[in-house]
Amino acid sequence: MNLKKLKTLTAVVAALGTLIAAPAQAGKTLDAVKAHGQVVCGVHTGLAGFSAADSSGKWAGLDVDICRAVAAAVLGSADKVKYVPLTAQQRFTALQSGEIDLLSRNTTFTLTRDVSLGLNDTVVTYYDGQGFIVPKKSKITSAKQFKNQTVCVQSGTTTEKNLTDYSKANNLNIKTVVFEKEEAATAAYFAGRCISYTTDASGLASIRNKVAPVPADHLILPELVSKEPLGPMVRRGDDEWFAIVKWVIYGLIEAEEYGITQAQVDQLKTSSQDPVVKRILGTGDDTGKLLGLDKDWMARALKATGNYGEIFERNVGPKSALGLPRGLNNQWNKGGLMYAYPLR
Repeated sequence: MNLKKLKTLTAVVAALGTLIAAPAQAGKTLDAVKAHGQVVCGVHTGLAGFSAADSSGKWAGLDVDICRAVAAAVLGSADKVKYVPLTAQQRFTALQSGEIDLLSRNTTFTLTRDVSLGLNDTVVTYYDGQGFIVPKKSKITSAKQFKNQTVCVQSGTTTEKNLTDYSKANNLNIKTVVFEKEEAATAAYFAGRCISYTTDASGLASIRNKVAPVPADHLILPELVSKEPLGPMVRRGDDEWFAIVKWVIYGLIEAEEYGITQAQVDQLKTSSQDPVVKRILGTGDDTGKLLGLDKDWMARALKATGNYGEIFERNVGPKSALGLPRGLNNQWNKGGLMYAYPLR
């Protein structure tokens, strides 16, 4: 190889090395978030355990904690979030139009939603399935007993389509009563207009706990008739923001796997020699620069919300008002499906 070609090759390799090592460039969403000083987060209008506001207007729930973790990582404070309550019909339009920066509203990932709405699925934060609630006095023990019965359902949801599929597959001739708003659908069920109301099983637990006049009078059937992987969505076309949201969630999941709790963040930053823990907390390799953030991005998120397990337990777990088991939402090494990409 002659000297001229060698110099050219050396220059190309150097340029590639610079590109590979360069920190991420800020995308338009991150720029807007920093300019406004807040993450605008679309949430449910009121689903206990996932996103609901109390009498003072303070929002709480698993989906809310994802918004708070992202804000802490990006803006330095979990309180720098503006919550926009959205119905099922409003949620995608609000994200598409730029009204919100992040949709964290018990939304199922499907092929159609992923490829046709101009949106990106991020990471599953709750593995769920569609279930049914019935009055105990009905003596119904299976959804296959719904032949020629009426079932209440909310429109604009995967639930509505799944119910139609289930009815046809089992020759049940279920008569659906469709409502635009969840509140209207559940009110109709509790008023006795339908033999059952159907939605994600986690949502049924929330509704029974919050809305039922006497929760013990209603049974959530054990069978699930669909897969409902729920998680946040972002607009397509902004890879930097997509990466930030995705890796904050993976960080929450991996932190639980490696035993990093909310209370231990500061202690582990100074004492841990585990390379994975050090990377997560910013005392090892600087992963933040690859996202356009500083080295403490994940440590701040964990101090604000705790790891995924703490978020789950606080909002929907066995000791919460909903009392849901970890089940599929346990760590991969404990029989569940929570498996984070490595932060490295």
